[in-house]
Amino acid sequence: MAGIRGILRRFGRNSSTSDNASISSSKLGKNGAPVSESFAIPVLEEQIAVANATLNPGELSFDEDTAGSRGRHLGVFSCTLLIVGRIIGTGIFSTPSSILTSVNSIGASLMLWVLGLVLSFCGLFVWLEYGTMFPRSGGEKVYLEAVYKKPKYLATIFYATQAILLGFSSSNCIVFAQNILVVAGHEADRWTTRGIALGVIFFVTIAHGFTPRIGLFLTNALSVFKIFILVFVIVTGWVVLGGHTSIKDPHANFRNAFAGSSQSSSDYATAIFKVLYAYDGWANINYVLNDVKNPMRTLKIAGPLGLGICAVLYLLANIAYFAAATKEEIMESGVTVASLFFKKVFGSEAQRALTVFVALSALGNVMTVTFALSRLNQGLSSSLYRRLFIPEKSSSTELAKEGIPLPFGNKFWASNWPTGKSPVPGLIMHLIPTVIVIIAPPPNVAYPFILDLQGYPAQIINLLVVLGLFWLRYKKPNAHRPFKVWWPFAGFFLAAAVFLIVDPFLRPANGVGDTPPLPYYLYCIIGISILIAGIVYWAAWSVVLPHMFRYELVPEKETLSDGTVVIVFQNKKLR
Repeated sequence: MAGIRGILRRFGRNSSTSDNASISSSKLGKNGAPVSESFAIPVLEEQIAVANATLNPGELSFDEDTAGSRGRHLGVFSCTLLIVGRIIGTGIFSTPSSILTSVNSIGASLMLWVLGLVLSFCGLFVWLEYGTMFPRSGGEKVYLEAVYKKPKYLATIFYATQAILLGFSSSNCIVFAQNILVVAGHEADRWTTRGIALGVIFFVTIAHGFTPRIGLFLTNALSVFKIFILVFVIVTGWVVLGGHTSIKDPHANFRNAFAGSSQSSSDYATAIFKVLYAYDGWANINYVLNDVKNPMRTLKIAGPLGLGICAVLYLLANIAYFAAATKEEIMESGVTVASLFFKKVFGSEAQRALTVFVALSALGNVMTVTFALSRLNQGLSSSLYRRLFIPEKSSSTELAKEGIPLPFGNKFWASNWPTGKSPVPGLIMHLIPTVIVIIAPPPNVAYPFILDLQGYPAQIINLLVVLGLFWLRYKKPNAHRPFKVWWPFAGFFLAAAVFLIVDPFLRPANGVGDTPPLPYYLYCIIGISILIAGIVYWAAWSVVLPHMFRYELVPEKETLSDGTVVIVFQNKKLR
């Protein structure tokens, strides 16, 4: 723990800074603000909420936003595994081949993995500052609402659009299916792959929805299992490098490692999307802070610890892959590069047995992502609810609470129906786009395209979040910040987001990108279109329709039977 605290002291500042000198951890004054100068006792999240009351995101107060859940039951261990389980999934077992294909050299590929790690840590520190300022579930949704308050509700709907439409686990389900088919010795045809992938997402939805304790147990168990598998790959890689296997020249790929490197910045931008996808998950705790014990302490320990564990495993696993197979073999392996590794080292028979471990790792990733995103969906649905489709109801957990106007109403999507313990409607919201994307495109094209499509709008969101951080530093310098990111890290994260937004529009060296026959810029266009659709949706709901039918939206709070507080919008007629 001392090592983690040292990292945090080095790269961020704790609450003893001048911005926080007026905040107390011992008691509150008559005006509701902390008054003691002592910092011997950790500041409670409720006191942070009071101190930062003027920055309150959305319509719900801190107590209202945290009501109706199972309570704070996730500790440091579970939260660390939530990050590890989210990060280690299909990425490290599937993306090295497509990354290598983009940049065309072992050295450049490894450097991108290092760059992705640096960017991820920079992003983590930015999210740590936000998460300790606003210790509630929702992640980016909460932070955008706190910064971009006008036009009202635009930030929530803007984020909700991409979170719901792109919040799917299709790629993880597809990788599970393709690896299971390798184990079975069955050809990975289109509909067999789709059928298995659909079975996975339905199983995970039922497990988290109706048996939440079993779902969390499986999530934790598979997270530990994934670490074991990566350690096994790494140790095997050391044995390969030591010359103790049938691999004739394990050092071949590391001689002239940068030979043939791509000279196109577009290729590197596309590749870094996939690297960041592999590291994606470092902010997983921010989505479920309502369920976390002592969220500020837990966030500051579990975040760096979880990402640090994954970073070491990732870099060593890549070295192991490059030691066991030639560059050409890795580039041709598609999404089964780990299976290729097992085949090269242990032979075809052992490959089948060991590949099942990769499939189980992908399953663990699906379970972790589904757990987090279902709660995010629930919160969005309760903040912007109104009777747009069917009276009294609207959309999945943090999205649902904010009242996003969606079919069947927010009171349904924001609830913990029918068990009262887990957000089944939020799980359904996650299930629907996942099923659509599994069925729609051919699996061999879908995987790399999905990674690019999900990554591009995420960079736009990241840009807005980090710009908001600088804005809050400027406008609210005395707001209580239990953790402060060092500004060069935030600046580097900002610069990277700008590069990743602009560069993909530049023509790649091969002229076609990595998802032929689809145009190389298609994922950018679709990603931007989804965000623009959110703006259009907000304009229609909050501006055009009220003006046409002469009414105004009046937010009202309702408490559901399970204790969840939601926003309900009534149409008040104008005279």
